Amino acid sequence: AIQAKLKLARDNLLGEAWIAQVDATVKPSEKELDTYARSTYKAEPQRFEIPVQYHARHILVMGVSDENKAKAEKLLADLKAGANFEELAKQQSGDPGSAAKGGDLGWFAKGRMVKEFDEALDTLKNPGDLSGVVKSRFGYHIIKLEGRKPAKMREFSEVQDQLHTEAKDKLIREAREQAITKLRSQAQGDADAFQAFVDAEKAKRN
Repeated sequence: AIQAKLKLARDNLLGEAWIAQVDATVKPSEKELDTYARSTYKAEPQRFEIPVQYHARHILVMGVSDENKAKAEKLLADLKAGANFEELAKQQSGDPGSAAKGGDLGWFAKGRMVKEFDEALDTLKNPGDLSGVVKSRFGYHIIKLEGRKPAKMREFSEVQDQLHTEAKDKLIREAREQAITKLRSQAQGDADAFQAFVDAEKAKRN
């Protein structure tokens, strides 16, 4: 048992040494890294998009009964008649997280809320706009838009370091794959060390 453990430890160390030796050969220049980063930034813009951001308030009448729908419609009528949204939210909203703040949900990205809520927000164009009564699995919402930030791309400078790291990792993976292919084609050297190298590489991918 001890001999088996010693052999396993030896093989692991040899595998790690192989990997370290291969990794040390990967020394891309800043220009090469930047070329990769810029080409990736242009080719995959969806990765770097910041979605539409909303700032909204809501009043929630919990439950989907006809009675609750009628209550929400009455609240909406009161708001259209001039009632203060924040005060009404504090008094009537069933969402404890936002009610105390006058229904304020803060800023959030499109897609964070339930589908019906998101779709209603898309119809509101200007700060102060009110939705109709919006039904979701939680109950009935009345939504007030406070602000909107359009979708935009993150600046290249914000993701440059991330893409440089990504480029180097990609080059290292390619170098390891080439080393494995070369060793297999030569079919020589320490078979145990080679297998340990392959196993260690697979473990790192997982």
